Amino acid sequence: MAVMKETIGVGRRKTSVSSVRMRPGTGKIDVNGRAFEEYFPLALQRESILAPLSKFSSPNKFDLIIRLKGGGVEAQVIATRLGIARALVEEQEHLRKDLKELGYLTRDPRKKERKKYGLAGARKRFQYSKR
Repeated sequence: MAVMKETIGVGRRKTSVSSVRMRPGTGKIDVNGRAFEEYFPLALQRESILAPLSKFSSPNKFDLIIRLKGGGVEAQVIATRLGIARALVEEQEHLRKDLKELGYLTRDPRKKERKKYGLAGARKRFQYSKR
């Protein structure tokens, strides 16, 4: 039985978590059991996700199995892009510098701030009424 080399990269953005399994193959991409084009219908989103792959190696060189949870579509796109970039670095360490320069390895730490008691939102106050 042949052992398949598989690298895993995890990307996060806001409340979105993306686990990317990258293995040598023909370019087949599976997102939560659905086709890549079906899950991400916008070409811009697909290009953004595959940007690290298309810049540094052929997208048809790897099969991707992506598991997504939480967040909105755009957060999932950025989380997946980070996951792919991390998996690429695990596969080929020399790409780290180039990926970092392009910002593909940067984890965006911004999250929604919690609502505080006595306030309308996280920071917004209720309207003051003098009379």
